[in-house]
Amino acid sequence: MSGSTFGRMFRLTTFGESHGAALGGVVDGCPSGIELSEDDIQGELDRRRPGQGGLAATARKEADRVRILSGVFEGRTTGTPIGFMIENTDQRSHDYSDIMHVWRPGHADFTFDRKFGFRDYRGGGRSSGRETVSRVAGGAIAQQFLAAQGISVRAYTVELGGIAADIVDPEGAQERPFFSPDADVIGGWESLVHDVKADGDTLGGVVQIEALGVPAGLGEPVFDKLDARLAYALMSVGAVKGVEIGSGFEAARMRGSENNDSMRENSFVTNNAGGILGGISNGMPVIARVAIKPIPSIAKEQVTTTRQGEERTIRIGGRHDICAIPRVVPVLKSMVCLVLADLMLMQARQSLSPLSGLMELDEFDL
Repeated sequence: MSGSTFGRMFRLTTFGESHGAALGGVVDGCPSGIELSEDDIQGELDRRRPGQGGLAATARKEADRVRILSGVFEGRTTGTPIGFMIENTDQRSHDYSDIMHVWRPGHADFTFDRKFGFRDYRGGGRSSGRETVSRVAGGAIAQQFLAAQGISVRAYTVELGGIAADIVDPEGAQERPFFSPDADVIGGWESLVHDVKADGDTLGGVVQIEALGVPAGLGEPVFDKLDARLAYALMSVGAVKGVEIGSGFEAARMRGSENNDSMRENSFVTNNAGGILGGISNGMPVIARVAIKPIPSIAKEQVTTTRQGEERTIRIGGRHDICAIPRVVPVLKSMVCLVLADLMLMQARQSLSPLSGLMELDEFDL
């Protein structure tokens, strides 16, 4: 088992490596009749595309043009598997020849070799951040399904390199550098990235994801809690080292009287729960935050060992981002879309009557 499939009813299976011919995937279980075109997917891919310039961008230039291979006819999904492919066009595998037998600190080189006895050293193979292009394509398909149910998902950066942003305009963040919800913090972030880049180092940050219009009732009360599925999905992204829902770790510093969300007229006054109670959505916005580690490929000298156990120093060359932000932001959004699409279909299947706002069951190709 290679762990390349995500979801139970709305399923995404991905393939491809950073320096292979192409990446792609298959979405199975998407209901028929959903409006979908290559442009719908391309818009999301463009948000994570490498080589767009700016202080945080890699020098790798990829168009990331998607081709839908199956499952769509006359602009609508047919209910059959949706295949898609994105070609790699700007690989420079020779950049990695000098680390063929060397473990890069912070990368999966050592663990991949211990698991498989062999590894694709060109950019990390399946452990490369480039693998996420297939997630974004699959998430864009899930987003189209969710939009038909009145659900929207947005993601934005709330902290970069320890500098926090005020959440002033989260909707406008989609058009700002770094996906910032605060225009005033961008200058400070750019200055920090410039300084860190000059020092040969990298940065981490924090991203917030919000799902709006989620109906109450999604998720299961035990192992398939909505927050558990979200944490699993978000932690599957290589750059993520922590996930919190709602007030998250801050809840550990509160008292119950502060953390509990009071109710009035069947609605909640606050949202410390992040839209989830007992593992089930409560109708409030679903809110998650994730901690993004610094990019491990740095130009500073580091101590490591070779595959044969010989100690040596290494500086990582090639073309690398200074921070996974902003390109990881649409990846995280996509994973939340995939979780919600899957749970929507699971709820529709198990209920005698559909959730409010969900299509009638006889409209689904289940």
